[in-house]
Amino acid sequence: MPHINAAAALQICVLLSALPAQYFISQWYGTNSAQRIQITERLIIASWSSFTRSYLSLDAWADRFKMWLSKTSNNQQADYHRTQFLKNLFQCWVFILLFRNWYYGEKKTEIGDSEAETHSYFAESTHVHSPKPEYIQFSVGQVIFHKSFGYSGVIVGWDVKARAPEEWLQHKYPPAKQDLKDTPHYRILINKANRFGKSTAYVPEEEITIIIGLEVVHHPDMKNYFSGYDGSKYIMQPWLKKIYPHD
Repeated sequence: MPHINAAAALQICVLLSALPAQYFISQWYGTNSAQRIQITERLIIASWSSFTRSYLSLDAWADRFKMWLSKTSNNQQADYHRTQFLKNLFQCWVFILLFRNWYYGEKKTEIGDSEAETHSYFAESTHVHSPKPEYIQFSVGQVIFHKSFGYSGVIVGWDVKARAPEEWLQHKYPPAKQDLKDTPHYRILINKANRFGKSTAYVPEEEITIIIGLEVVHHPDMKNYFSGYDGSKYIMQPWLKKIYPHD
């Protein structure tokens, strides 16, 4: 036997409550007792007619019974469609998850590549510098003197040619000095005793010369790069020696 669902029960309650509501309305909105009685009668008749059509009609219950039978007979088909829907939903979710991982993975790769490129500037790259080209005259740990600016310092890295942002290179090397970009460049910790104002420099090979016998270079980062002095150059820390194994 078909059961009355929540929507049907709600409709019955609304229809049953229509009678007192209609009576209340007629009491307040009729102009006189005769009109209120007429209005009430019409509303009662209309409500009863609607109720009988919906719930006291054999045709209405027959339609409900047919719908119930149809739903019962289509349970297997409904289960099949429900299963297919869940499969499609799961496949869509997996696709979204894979796309998200790919997208953010690509972003992380781009960021990582950008950061790696930035850290490769100014002789700060951590890739192993091997073999060492013969035209690289100086080595990490040697003390230098700048020919033009007069400061001393110690070499902590080198590049076979200038590696820096293009804007920096354009500012550093005007058209007349463009050839210097293709010559070896060195990263220098500047001796604080010189009161030069800068703590580091990135200079081409032709601007510096080596000083023998000057042991003391004052710089707060010296111990990060070197463990001591052997009489001719500073001794690299193990991590730095791995990057420059031939120096």
